Amino acid sequence: MQKCAALVRPCSDADLKKIHAIQLKCFQSAQWRLEDYQQLARDPLGLILVAEDDAKLPQLAGFAAFHRVLDEAELRNMAVDPARQRKGIARALLAAGIRSLQASGVSRLFLEVRASNIPAIAFYASDGFTVLHTRRDYYHNPAEDALVMACTIATPPDFSSNQK
Repeated sequence: MQKCAALVRPCSDADLKKIHAIQLKCFQSAQWRLEDYQQLARDPLGLILVAEDDAKLPQLAGFAAFHRVLDEAELRNMAVDPARQRKGIARALLAAGIRSLQASGVSRLFLEVRASNIPAIAFYASDGFTVLHTRRDYYHNPAEDALVMACTIATPPDFSSNQK
């Protein structure tokens, strides 16, 4: 794997069609409608991050979509353009998402992954995710089970109460 030189940032409205286009190239990712991304981007508990590659003319290389509920969150979807995979972009997106979620008080992150997606399962396991259980026939086109994985993420300490 090459070192990632991508810039990770919150998505803008102008990124949403590009996010959808990347998703369409990645059959293992959840296949959302453009409207689903628009809705999550407007949701105050939603977080969509994008990664731009380090080219002279930056292009969207990938995205990660999260949703918070109280002190937990779910990685709802993530994909990296197939031409830019295996360069650390997914790891950079996940790390940036975890940092942002930690800052908002999230202590546990969940996700579902296709049971056949061995590279993704290994990727998530390498970042501390463990399999909790299987959801039978969760995915369609093709029908497949999902593994539910979770990771406890350390919340940054709150030093404000210790200041005099």
